[in-house]
Amino acid sequence: MSDWFEAEVRQLEQHPLPSPNTAIAFYGSSSIRLWQTLERDFAGHTVANRGFGGSTLHECLRCFDRLVTPLNPRAVLVYAGDNDLAQGASPEQIHSDVRSLAERLAHQLPGTPWAFVSIKPSPARQALVGAARRANELIESELSDTAHSTFIDVLSEMLDHHGSPRRELYSDDWLHMNPDGYRLWQGLIEPWVDQVDPIVDDASIPA
Repeated sequence: MSDWFEAEVRQLEQHPLPSPNTAIAFYGSSSIRLWQTLERDFAGHTVANRGFGGSTLHECLRCFDRLVTPLNPRAVLVYAGDNDLAQGASPEQIHSDVRSLAERLAHQLPGTPWAFVSIKPSPARQALVGAARRANELIESELSDTAHSTFIDVLSEMLDHHGSPRRELYSDDWLHMNPDGYRLWQGLIEPWVDQVDPIVDDASIPA
């Protein structure tokens, strides 16, 4: 692991731990780390941002026991994979790492619901859209037969009718998302969050 990753991971390890079985762990690369409105976007839920910038799925696997397992989370949402593609990983390699991640979850956090957010497109990596599609297809097929897992497709909604990334969703680097991109993600992820962590209306509970 690079010194940069290690420093950031150690910093995350210092964050206070929520009560067991309360937090939804948002885990993965910079698309998670840079989600500055995460708590506001999922108000009413306890969320823990465990993203670290530039990470690959392989790095997420290596750090899982340090950043996710100690939370004893209510649920886990994972986003990673586009950095893997940018570094030359094949869709099949990414699929294999997701399978290993599923096995890690089943072993370390049995019965915990989790979701994988599909690899997103971006204008800066437009040449990788085809590989992202293939990886997502393999992952979606894998998770359809994996207990407690959900696949959340964001790629389809982030492409225009020409099949190119919708530039209005991205920041000036054409790689990371702007607030409009995160609003799109919120809308796609929120139904799963509400399912795994229903908000109880105290007013509806008889005294």
